[in-house]
Amino acid sequence: MTLAVATNEHLASISNTLIYSSMAVYTLAFFAYIAEWLFGSRSKVGRTAAALTAGEEERKAAGPAVTARKAGGTAVLERPKVVVRSQSGARDVPDGPGAHGGDEQGDLYGRIAISLTVLAFLVELSGVVARAASVQRAPWGNMYEFNITFSTVAVAVYLGLLALRKNVRWLGLFLVTTVLLDLGLAVTVLYTASDQLVPALHSYWLYIHVSTAIFCGAVFYVGAVATILYLFKDSYENKLQTGGKPGAFATSVLERLPASASLDKFAYRVNAAVFPLWTFTIIAGAIWAGDAWGRYWNWDPKETWSFITWIGYACYLHARATAGWKGRKAAYLAMLAFACWLFNYYGVNIFVTGKHSYAGV
Repeated sequence: MTLAVATNEHLASISNTLIYSSMAVYTLAFFAYIAEWLFGSRSKVGRTAAALTAGEEERKAAGPAVTARKAGGTAVLERPKVVVRSQSGARDVPDGPGAHGGDEQGDLYGRIAISLTVLAFLVELSGVVARAASVQRAPWGNMYEFNITFSTVAVAVYLGLLALRKNVRWLGLFLVTTVLLDLGLAVTVLYTASDQLVPALHSYWLYIHVSTAIFCGAVFYVGAVATILYLFKDSYENKLQTGGKPGAFATSVLERLPASASLDKFAYRVNAAVFPLWTFTIIAGAIWAGDAWGRYWNWDPKETWSFITWIGYACYLHARATAGWKGRKAAYLAMLAFACWLFNYYGVNIFVTGKHSYAGV
């Protein structure tokens, strides 16, 4: 028994070392992302070239020009632009070139940042696995374990999108910044020593319910970042469209991001894709509650706010399908829904007493 305890304590110590090491590597990645943005800010030529290239691609996609015979010769006419219903009223704004702004050195720092992010992710994942080995269970029995697992999954979602060749490199700096804040909060305020779970949590539903909740939260977070950036980019494009002149800093940052329409579409797709899984998470939690407490629904604060979050995202998805609520109004609903998710995680666990409070922080 003493040997087993000593082994578990050793594994917990290894886990803590790996989590701190991952924070150090994430910090290096943070500075590399900063360097990418800084070098990209000076590359006006690269951004202009990217805009021209986008325009050329649009002309090619429109097809060849129309030729018409005229008095023994031919006249070349421009092919009329066809606007479908879904594009009505949309701005003709190309996506920005990315944080590197077309600068080769900025692009190099961006690639270094991604490599460091991959390394930090692997180190953090090892720390989560070591924590699981030290407690001999799933590593999400308290808020500290949930935090380190959540940040790991959030980075995994980002890297997965990159592996699928999605245009999400602009997300790197914002992601790494919040991951560092999340881990800093975990190791300072929320840290809990390795311990066993209370009997009510010894169930296979722990693996099903909590793992899906963590994954949903990570995807909701990615959607929330895209939504925030959409709101800024939309304001920037509106100001340009009305003849205004944004500040130099706003111009340097926002012109390198994807167009507001692209950000809006990306946020919608990730939120819509994960919403059915969030529905399953609530159902799985209700089934687990029935097994553990004898009732499927107790209106516990955690259950209530999970349901409120579900309503928030359902309203957002419905708003996206309603003509008068598309764009910024729908984006505000998405942010409200994510705020509910954050309160459900932090606020309910820390400030509200309920049946889910037995896990501690």
